[in-house]
Amino acid sequence: MTDSEKAALVALAHALADAARPVALQHFRKAIAAEAKNAPGTRYDPVTEADRASERIMRDMIAAARPDDGILGEEFGTIAGTSGLTWVLDPIDGTRGYISGTPTWGILISVADARGPLYGLIDQPYIAERFAGGFGEARMTGPMGARPLQTRAPRPLAEATLLSTFPEVGTPAERAAFDAVAAQARLTRYGMDCYAYALLALGCVDLVIEAGLQPYDVQALIPVIEGAGGVITDWRGQPCPQGGRVLAAGDARIHAQALALLQSF
Repeated sequence: MTDSEKAALVALAHALADAARPVALQHFRKAIAAEAKNAPGTRYDPVTEADRASERIMRDMIAAARPDDGILGEEFGTIAGTSGLTWVLDPIDGTRGYISGTPTWGILISVADARGPLYGLIDQPYIAERFAGGFGEARMTGPMGARPLQTRAPRPLAEATLLSTFPEVGTPAERAAFDAVAAQARLTRYGMDCYAYALLALGCVDLVIEAGLQPYDVQALIPVIEGAGGVITDWRGQPCPQGGRVLAAGDARIHAQALALLQSF
């Protein structure tokens, strides 16, 4: 892929985020209906018109700019492409946080080939922060300006800060594995959704552990974390572009410590 081709993908990714921001903000911290996508008796999984409208505008832009590319989105499924590239969209990652008024949700955008994601964005519209990674880029922009992304300096697990969406997500066995790591960490905070990974790339925390993720939940995160110097895998230490159980860490050593505990369950 040439530099000009990479630049075109980067430009479109940012244009998609720019277009989705006001659509998502139009309904944030306002009365908005939320429908449950899940079956009764299972974990509440809401969707709103903000989710659908944000994804719709991004899909329309991709179709106009790059009609041969595929699209995988949370709300409207998959469109197969012929170019070898697929745009992976989560229009509002953290809808439960969105409808609760917390600014920890985000718009996730990535472009992938057969090997996995090449470039990704985590965009938090309310705070106006954007975290980007891939093609040699790892940086954020926000109200305090622009800066490179760099994960935190290595430290032992006993001094680590761990973020997660647990205990709300995960089976009892997955929760037990998570608790084994949390018991060793200095500080654990919950309910952060995609913003947890942004804080990891920014160097504010050391670990993020989650389970039950879908491809659209994780693919934008991978280039951001890796571009900032971090490690992101499944709980077996393998690549995780399809989601599932995910372990993200600021460096390889603390990743190995956490992985050993997760694999003991």
